[in-house]
Amino acid sequence: MANLKYSLNSSTIRPTPIMRKIEIAAEVGYAAIELWHDDIDLYLNEGGSLDDIKHSTDDKGLAVPTTIYLAGWFETTGDAHQQAIEECKRRMDQAVQLGAPYIIGGPPMGPADYELGGRNYRELLEIGASMGVKPAMEFLGFVEQLNTIEDALEVIKKSEHPDASTVLDPFHIFRGGGDVESIAKLTDQQIAVAHFNDTVNNPPREQQHDPDRVMPGDGMFNLKRYVELLEQVGYERFLSLELFREDLWEQDPKEVAIQGLEKMQAVVEA
Repeated sequence: MANLKYSLNSSTIRPTPIMRKIEIAAEVGYAAIELWHDDIDLYLNEGGSLDDIKHSTDDKGLAVPTTIYLAGWFETTGDAHQQAIEECKRRMDQAVQLGAPYIIGGPPMGPADYELGGRNYRELLEIGASMGVKPAMEFLGFVEQLNTIEDALEVIKKSEHPDASTVLDPFHIFRGGGDVESIAKLTDQQIAVAHFNDTVNNPPREQQHDPDRVMPGDGMFNLKRYVELLEQVGYERFLSLELFREDLWEQDPKEVAIQGLEKMQAVVEA
């Protein structure tokens, strides 16, 4: 899997300021960093600029595969939908200025109307195409309905748009009760980014949430098969370490990033 490149999702070292996150990713040896809009907005509110962030990633040779995330676009109608779309446009503009080819959009927490979601996703993709970024529709294992690869594929098909894609994540595949083999149903262009982490069986799967994911190799998910399937469908872009653990956030962020990269390499390159 020499063609896969390692990325750091900045949630893994969340409390660290955004500019230091970028420095750490480069110092440790990642090829890319995924940035969250909450971090971007905090930096802007403190007097920084998007140019500062872009200069830093460029200067350190880091790609920005995605920015995260867009909310409210899937399930809304009327005035609420227009408000959600305006915020999506603001965030998409940031993604474009930072050179991210994709921006990740999340599903609703409750019931999902796939017909409405498909239409709204097409609208979002058309807006993105006019701006220069591709919104990716992420499934989340802990939401009520849109929680498997098959669910994501249904929305992708209903959007009837060539740029439609989703985000892969071992935790969400496991948490949603899906099968890693379902990756074979996707094309490489339908995968915006492949997140990387591992899963455990305690607490029970149905009770798990973001903090329950663990470092690659520390759990029970068949990560070797995950990587093999990515290769099988022709995906050759980024594997991005994404964790949300408070115990890691309390540690030295650079040491966490080093540990994460080493564990990713141990799985992928063994």
